[in-house]
Amino acid sequence: MTYIDPVKASPDNYKLLFENDKHRVLEMSLKAGKSDNEHSHPSEVVYFISGGSAKIHLPDGQTMEAEVPDGHVMESDGWTHRVENAGTKDIKAIIFEIK
Repeated sequence: MTYIDPVKASPDNYKLLFENDKHRVLEMSLKAGKSDNEHSHPSEVVYFISGGSAKIHLPDGQTMEAEVPDGHVMESDGWTHRVENAGTKDIKAIIFEIK
């Protein structure tokens, strides 16, 4: 997987909160009806401060839809994707990446 830094790809949506040689912590905010740009994450744990309706676009053209409740926690292996906020409220999350 070629890593695409979310902070560089979508600086309006991702803010670097912390980084060392093992971990990286990002804040993600995505306004209702907006999308970020394609980006990657290594192994990650995501805490959704405020969830919503999301459509995940994968590089191969597939899409996944998810209704994410406030306070939801998810984990995933490394991946590349683009997130579209398909709902009516802003999505905000803290992403803990494991390098």
